[in-house]
Amino acid sequence: MRWIHRDSMITCDHDGRVENQPSQRWVTVTAVPVLVDDDPEGRKIIACPNYGPTIKPCAKTLTVRVGYSDWLRVDGHKVVLSHLEGFTDGTPPGMVHHTVRDPRQQFVGADR
Repeated sequence: MRWIHRDSMITCDHDGRVENQPSQRWVTVTAVPVLVDDDPEGRKIIACPNYGPTIKPCAKTLTVRVGYSDWLRVDGHKVVLSHLEGFTDGTPPGMVHHTVRDPRQQFVGADR
């Protein structure tokens, strides 16, 4: 598993792109701040193509189910890893996920 940073590609199941916003700036991979716990939650999703009269496109990420390191911390916050998976607010509720499509770095990894 790779560490996830600001430039990593996280998408909803329909390929809408999550806007990453790191809450810390002093730990980086290739000069890009890594994400820590709660960074992937409540983030805006851009261009989700899943829409229609009774369908709500994914607009933001919800709670992360898995993807935080059990051991690695930055200032007490768990590092986000590439096995990240959580829900979005899209329809059907509780069925649409956000996951890492591409970590966009191959230098730093961890087992969990």
